[in-house]
Amino acid sequence: MNARKITVLGLLAVLGLLFYLGMNAYQKRVQTTQDVQVKAEQSRLVRMHSPVIGPQGAPVTIVEFFDPACETCRAFYPLVKNLLARYPEDVRLVIRYAPFHHGSDRVVKLLEAARIQGKYQTVLEAVLAAQPTWADHGQPNIEAAFKVAEQAGLDLVKASQDIGKPVMQAVLQQDVDDLTALQVNKTPTFFVNGRSLPSFGPEQLAALVAEEVAKAKK
Repeated sequence: MNARKITVLGLLAVLGLLFYLGMNAYQKRVQTTQDVQVKAEQSRLVRMHSPVIGPQGAPVTIVEFFDPACETCRAFYPLVKNLLARYPEDVRLVIRYAPFHHGSDRVVKLLEAARIQGKYQTVLEAVLAAQPTWADHGQPNIEAAFKVAEQAGLDLVKASQDIGKPVMQAVLQQDVDDLTALQVNKTPTFFVNGRSLPSFGPEQLAALVAEEVAKAKK
């Protein structure tokens, strides 16, 4: 290898390192800004209307800003469910809605209608399992999601009546207002007892939950 090639490879390596360091610094700045905002707006993390999976009095709360059409939310759901199973008395999941994808607002209202019927988790899991069949981001087939919910046991006639009630839009709007104030711009976004993940990933979420559970047991 001649000197010129070595020089070019060296420059590329330096540029790659600088890009990596720059991205890390940027992500840390974004996280710090969000953490400051969350600390100032703690009341926006959990609302009285927010769906809860797990014991209400659990000392550790995972708040997930969630879009039913988000593929990553679908991928994370069994991981979060496993964390709830690992700490059945210590951890609860609070779901906040972040309807970033076209049509997601209607599926959110469908989930809320299922909650009225006491079938929230059943319908949630059915809708997520069938997500590839209805959640095309360009032209979502929302009616297919409704059909899946009906097959999961939802009374679709009653659900349609409940979806049309003003309270449904109010719930959705409150979640949108809160995610905007907390500077949430992607799904899923997690907070564990008000703390954001140091970096995004299932291992980071599991580690932060384990840390908060350990603190709660002291």
